[in-house]
Amino acid sequence: MERRSNIILFDGVCNLCNGFVQFMLKHDKNHVFHFASLQSNAANKLLNELQVHDLSDSIVVIEDGQVLVKSQAVLYICKKLGGRFNLLRIGLILPHFIRDFIYDLIAKRRYLLFGKKESCMLPNPKYKKRFLE
Repeated sequence: MERRSNIILFDGVCNLCNGFVQFMLKHDKNHVFHFASLQSNAANKLLNELQVHDLSDSIVVIEDGQVLVKSQAVLYICKKLGGRFNLLRIGLILPHFIRDFIYDLIAKRRYLLFGKKESCMLPNPKYKKRFLE
């Protein structure tokens, strides 16, 4: 699999994560990002190539072969979206460990707070090209 940039890996059964992907599809007007669920073969292959394991509680961004996780991934996404989303990068004033602590509080409770699907979502045909096979 060729390495790409701006790939977002997400928990495909998490309602919060799926909502985030739907939000991204709507606001990523320049089609910067591509997506794959962490449960997919494409994600497994990418993560194995990069020798990264056990990221089930994190959103993951792959950028030029580098793996960004948790708050670092979220802030990178905000940067790439630009515009009003750059305002969210104010989170950079917090130390990394505090940002990730807050991220982990939400991630560990995401199924309880937002629910869980039985299986991964199927992308709308309109967005199919944005998802890795």
